[in-house]
Amino acid sequence: MNPFFERDLRLSRRQFFGAGAQGIGMAALSSLLGQDGLGQMPQGQHHAAKAKRVIVLWQGGAPSQVDLFDHKPGLEKHRLEELPESLLKSKRLSTMTSSQGKYPVLPAIKPFKQYGEAGTQLSELLPHTGSIADEFCLIKSMHTDAVNHAPGVTFFMTGSQLPGRPSMGSWVSYGLGSMNENLPSFVVMTSADEKKTCGQLFYDYYWGSGFIPSEYQGVQFRSSGDPVLYLSNPPGVNADLRRGVLDDLAKLNQMRYQEYGDPEIESRITQYELAFKMQASVPELTDISEEPESILEMYGPDVKKKGTYAHNCLLARRLVERGTRFVQLMHSGWDQHNNLSFQLANQCRETDQASAALVKDLKQRGLLEDTIVLWCSEFGRTVFVQGDINNPRGHGRDHFGGCYSVWAAGGGFKPGHVHGETDDFSYNVVRDPVGVHDMQATILHLLGIDHTRLTYQYQGRNFRLTDVEGEVVEGVLK
Repeated sequence: MNPFFERDLRLSRRQFFGAGAQGIGMAALSSLLGQDGLGQMPQGQHHAAKAKRVIVLWQGGAPSQVDLFDHKPGLEKHRLEELPESLLKSKRLSTMTSSQGKYPVLPAIKPFKQYGEAGTQLSELLPHTGSIADEFCLIKSMHTDAVNHAPGVTFFMTGSQLPGRPSMGSWVSYGLGSMNENLPSFVVMTSADEKKTCGQLFYDYYWGSGFIPSEYQGVQFRSSGDPVLYLSNPPGVNADLRRGVLDDLAKLNQMRYQEYGDPEIESRITQYELAFKMQASVPELTDISEEPESILEMYGPDVKKKGTYAHNCLLARRLVERGTRFVQLMHSGWDQHNNLSFQLANQCRETDQASAALVKDLKQRGLLEDTIVLWCSEFGRTVFVQGDINNPRGHGRDHFGGCYSVWAAGGGFKPGHVHGETDDFSYNVVRDPVGVHDMQATILHLLGIDHTRLTYQYQGRNFRLTDVEGEVVEGVLK
């Protein structure tokens, strides 16, 4: 046997088709797809943008809109009365309460107050959020088809309840590219309530790139050790040696790419280079010791504790200040099925001040105007009680997708505005509904992207974040 042919006889099926994708076949494919070469490059903006970057403040577990944002003083006269059957049958419930038997109405557990010049009604549990009421747009008419956490988060983040699609941050990075070659375009940080009373798992597909090249996936910053895994050099390896190893690896990977044309090989080269650059940029980024004491006090006492929501909010500001395009903070602790009477207040104390401080901090630095800050979750909570109302530590509210509230500040959202309305029981949207795909379309629109044109071809179909739905919500734009 000719030794030069032996290797070809050992080609796997994947290698054979990968090699066959070059030459005339590759040219034909590029012509059909309207691309230059194999990779699908960032597509750029379609119109003038109002925002350059996004910070998502994800409140995992679903805050109760009844108790925090959707003011319904008329509920008091229905306290512990059965929710009308006509309403009960109008929406899908989770299996935890769909066969509960009784559905007594529970009004907000704390009073509401008017905040800001517009007099926006918010719970007294959110005084710091109230102090920025004139900066954000409160959307009270969000709704979703999901009634369980993982599908709900996946839907909001990727446009599908099933895992496997690219996340919103990946779409934005793919569409617009990076603003700082020394930092990731898309960064993720996670945190949980101090006592971990009702935490949710954060799956990496919430910030994954799906079928888009992996260079566009979120880079997770950790709260202990190296902020990013394997960022430090191994023992005995200095910067010069690591640089030499990366150069040699890049040459080998480039040879492999020329042989098989796999775009993930190019992604690997890009990620190795970014990791090397982050060795210098990330330690400076995460060192908050030079922040003025006034700024630290604004974010609250937890800001100096790594891994807390407050600490991550400050890092989010430092990231966007340095050019990171999409920051996703994921905080758990809002899943209050049986501990609403005390855990809701605890959760508000841990998140309220830092959320407001981030908006104020961005504004005083001139960054809020072109930065979207989105405070959101997967769904809301039921107006009726789950559990035993006579047990102070044994009742709460179940998941509910029929209506819920989010707020968005900066980046072209209308400040001091309340959008949408629900019925008297905070059960159905009765004016200006906003679906998940609508919110995604609106965020992309503010970034200068037409959501119907930001696509990626996979398995013979052009996919997009908003699937085949979504309309820009003009009423929330200034």
